[in-house]
Amino acid sequence: MSGILVIDGDRSALETVKLFLVKEGYETYTASTGTDGLNLCVQKSPDLVVLDVSLSDVDGFTVLEELLEEKEQIKVIAMMAYPDMEKIIRVMKMGAFDYIHKSVDLNELFSAIRKALNTLELDRRTDRLPRENLPEFKKGDIIGAGREMREIFKMVGVISQSRTTVLIEGESGTGKELIAKVIHSHTSPNEPFIAVNCSAIVETLLESELFGHEKGSFTSAFNRQLGKFELARYGTLFLDEISEMSINLQAKLLRVLQEMEFERVGGKDKVQVHARVIAATNKDLKTLVREGHFRSDLYYRLNIVSIKMPPLRDRSEDLPRLVSFLITKINRELRRQIVGVSEEVMGAFLSNDWPGNVRELENLLVRAGVMAKGRILERGDFPELFKKPVVSETGNVSRLEEWGKSGELLTLDDVEEQHIRKILKLERGKNKGELCDILGISRPTFERKLDKYGISFERDGFERSPEEEKLTVEGKTGS
Repeated sequence: MSGILVIDGDRSALETVKLFLVKEGYETYTASTGTDGLNLCVQKSPDLVVLDVSLSDVDGFTVLEELLEEKEQIKVIAMMAYPDMEKIIRVMKMGAFDYIHKSVDLNELFSAIRKALNTLELDRRTDRLPRENLPEFKKGDIIGAGREMREIFKMVGVISQSRTTVLIEGESGTGKELIAKVIHSHTSPNEPFIAVNCSAIVETLLESELFGHEKGSFTSAFNRQLGKFELARYGTLFLDEISEMSINLQAKLLRVLQEMEFERVGGKDKVQVHARVIAATNKDLKTLVREGHFRSDLYYRLNIVSIKMPPLRDRSEDLPRLVSFLITKINRELRRQIVGVSEEVMGAFLSNDWPGNVRELENLLVRAGVMAKGRILERGDFPELFKKPVVSETGNVSRLEEWGKSGELLTLDDVEEQHIRKILKLERGKNKGELCDILGISRPTFERKLDKYGISFERDGFERSPEEEKLTVEGKTGS
């Protein structure tokens, strides 16, 4: 049985919450002062504390700080009678599991308690498992155990023996610049790696950016400026999104690659090129050549050695290790202690198309890592990944039903979620007790299922609106 400590200076509210929690089956302790609450926490070692931060004897924020220091895994839900932005931000920043408005329906408190205890139990199960530390990764590591990535690594080894031009192709977010940096690190690690995004700079400025300019060559050229080709010295010049370069500038780049020399804008002296050029694109350059948007001669000059980066959807064998790598990075940068993702989340990762590739996966994990309450990232930490529009505006056909018609097998959870959402839609306006009778389940079970499937009874509009309530009352009066 989970133990819950409630600290609240309002004895009436304290008794109300205690009766509610005892009725729900929780072992409940109460304290009306911060000092008594801290003493009880030491004596009883509760799993969770419900704390009203507006205490009379001790500053509630001090109590929160001491509670979190006293017990590493304790969860604290903070309450305030008068919501204050700065105070809400402060309690969450200090490490409170959640904040709720004190005058709110006790069902919301119960929902927050359930989430906190579920997270705590998951953390404890994780602690009981044999501890396998996340693999050690270094900055710049590229994760890849699949056949395609192994072939790319072999190519990098061969390419690094020379300084030939390389073209890296692949969708956005597949790691083209990372591969370029690996090639550079194995070829000229002590020289500069200079990256230029050709799509981010207008043509007139890009020419000056690449080749530099002489003083007075144009209105704002007050001094001589060295271009990226010179700054790269004997290192690497990485031209990202090369497909966005104008035809006019393509011709100048071609000449530089052929002659290995150039002139600064407004200058006459020849400058020798020593840097290796690696270009990257997320577009099909062959198609652009056929359409007349990219010079064929430049394409062949860049495409001496080509590397094609596979999309993440074709690298399912790499996903678990990629997730571990990214979690290690998140823990280091965000000072978190996340140990992994749940089996359900990993299953969703493996079935996702990942149009944004590794960059999308990283952004998703970072967002979840920032907001997560526990050390295991669960379904609730990835609302976008599990979001399913269920009932259309014109009817009751759900996306889950369409999946079933298309031959895709549904899990029992999918079917249960679909059924609950249908009942809520069809019986819109009924209270939770009536809905429990229709579904044939108890109130606590109903609340757990709403939480499990991310259904908000209030937010999703399953309560009767004031207009509907008025019509109902008028209908009853008229009859």
